[in-house]
Amino acid sequence: MSMPTVVLIAGLVMILAGCVGLIRTHHMLKIIIGLEVAMKAVTVFIILGGFLNGRMALAQAFVVTVIVVEVVTAVVLSGIAISLYRKHGSMDIRNLRSLKG
Repeated sequence: MSMPTVVLIAGLVMILAGCVGLIRTHHMLKIIIGLEVAMKAVTVFIILGGFLNGRMALAQAFVVTVIVVEVVTAVVLSGIAISLYRKHGSMDIRNLRSLKG
C-alpha cells in the first residue's frame, strides 16, 4: 500500500472516531475531544491534498488557519463546559438550555 492510501485510511478512521464521539455521548468534554479528533483528520486531509498536488506551501498555510480555528473553537467550548459544570455540577449537554447570560 502506498503512503497516500495509508494516510487517507487513517484520516477516514479519525473522522469516524470523531463522529462517533460526537454522536454517542452527552458529556461535554467527550464531545470536545471528538470534535478535536475530527478536526485533526481535516488537517491530515489538507496536508495529503497539498502533497498530492505538489503545493505543500499552500496546504501548510491552510493548516495554520485550521489550527487557529480549532483552538478558538476548543477554547469557547471549554468555557461553555466550565460554566455548565459550575451551574449544574455535571457536564451533561442536556442542561445547556438553562444557561443564560
